[in-house]
Amino acid sequence: ADEANERWQQRRQLLSSPLPAASTRARLDNGAALPARGSMAAHYGSDAQCPICLGEPRHSVETNCGHLFCASCLVSYWHHGNWRGAVRCPVCRQQVSVMLRCFQDQHLPDETDAQREERARLLRDINDYNRRYSGEPRPWLDHLRDLPTLLRHVGSEFFSMGGIMYMFRLRIVLCFVAAIMYLISPLDMIPEAIFGILGLLDDLFVVLLLAIYVTVIYRRFLATRWQEDTT
Repeated sequence: ADEANERWQQRRQLLSSPLPAASTRARLDNGAALPARGSMAAHYGSDAQCPICLGEPRHSVETNCGHLFCASCLVSYWHHGNWRGAVRCPVCRQQVSVMLRCFQDQHLPDETDAQREERARLLRDINDYNRRYSGEPRPWLDHLRDLPTLLRHVGSEFFSMGGIMYMFRLRIVLCFVAAIMYLISPLDMIPEAIFGILGLLDDLFVVLLLAIYVTVIYRRFLATRWQEDTT
């Protein structure tokens, strides 16, 4: 218990400043992301180490802003901080509206009982966080910033197994069908035949709105997933 408390105090000292020091940030941003549910594309949060404990991410989770952490580190950061709502990312200070799990929820055959209990506890904490904060109202600009990360996870979740996934998949398919139907439809708000390349603006706008709606559906799915995982 004393050792765990000492580790947590060290983490709090590391996070006492709004942003890591220049040398620390350079060290954190030089790594490549660990593969999780397939190969992860290179992005700003592609870290080879957790920015909190500076170790290899264990039971890794990704924030909506694209930064990778140990699940236990980020959950402890949430539990021990004086937060009135969703936490802010320790790296970029953007509000963390959702924790995206990057590890499997199934038990592995070589896991010990302690490891299984830890995995189950982390899943409960992640689902509890998402249930509380993933549905909060957010500015449109934040939705645009989150699109790359959330759409990547939507693609991974789309082919996973689960009871609630069937309705989730159906709504995603309907969104893509609606986008394709609008793109091939001769009826446009801004016809290309008259306005030329400017006529594509309405198509891009509709596709962008549907992409944002897909991420909203995904957030709602994450908020209700805890009900399925705890039954």
